[in-house]
Amino acid sequence: MVSPPHEAMHRIFQHDPGLFSRVSRFLGVDIPAPVKATALPTDLTETNPVERRVDTLLRLETADQGSFILAVEAQGKKHPDKPASWAYYTAYLWTKYRLPTALLVVCQDPATARWAQQPVSCGPPQLPTLTVQPLVAGPHNMPVITDPEEARADLVLASLAAITHAAEPDVDVILKALSTALRDAPEDVAKPLIEFTAQGLAKRPAKNLWRNLVAVDLSFYTSYLAEEVRAEVRKEVRAEVRQEVRAEVRQEVQAEVRDEALTQGEARRAAADVLAVLAERGLPVSDAVREVIDGCDDPETLSRWLRRAVTASTAEDVVSGA
Repeated sequence: MVSPPHEAMHRIFQHDPGLFSRVSRFLGVDIPAPVKATALPTDLTETNPVERRVDTLLRLETADQGSFILAVEAQGKKHPDKPASWAYYTAYLWTKYRLPTALLVVCQDPATARWAQQPVSCGPPQLPTLTVQPLVAGPHNMPVITDPEEARADLVLASLAAITHAAEPDVDVILKALSTALRDAPEDVAKPLIEFTAQGLAKRPAKNLWRNLVAVDLSFYTSYLAEEVRAEVRKEVRAEVRQEVRAEVRQEVQAEVRDEALTQGEARRAAADVLAVLAERGLPVSDAVREVIDGCDDPETLSRWLRRAVTASTAEDVVSGA
């Protein structure tokens, strides 16, 4: 399954193809800014039934150096089969378009980045034949942008920098600088970068900070990220309301139980008084009458029976007719 960070690390180049030339200076190469960019189909499948797809594929045209093909791959971890796939991509694209072909691999993990940038040859040591050595952008070479003014100067680069540093200790400061810079940006500029950044952070702890930062400005509340925050807040509020209602109900039930207990206590005492008067007067009390008196929990009825017990001829007369 394709993960959100994977999508964010390559789709951001579709969003702004010129980003590659700005990133290249951190990779030790000088790629001129394109004057035109065209998104190309990412399906590299031939008649062979094995399907091969590159993550993002662009044709970039420059003023001085002509056109070239850029394939962008997001790589989350080391995979022994990837160098062969990358060799296929570059050879196929070079053959198909007859243009110089570049491969950029974007990583969030330093170890994966070091692995990805190692040259790999398809032939034996003395006959390398075809060597693949992609450019790699990752936490080891992407800038740490902690100044909002620097982030504001290139918001897309700042977003990519935040994504590639998602697991680094400095990510909190990077995100604060980016969110500050985005507050001044138009919604059509800020919205996709907010979502790219959120996707790139995935389930890392920094995503919670990012959501809190963008929530400060209500103009940011137009994306799926806002809906996700709202859903969690609703859940929290519902839990709080349930606790409040439960507390209120508990108080009501406690009052009811207390009243019931008091009523039952009064009834027991009143029943004992009725039986005491009958005993004092020497009137015999059958088990049936005693059961009726002891089983009564109505204070008014017991009060009436107590008055009757003072003058009744028999115990049965006390409870007759209730």
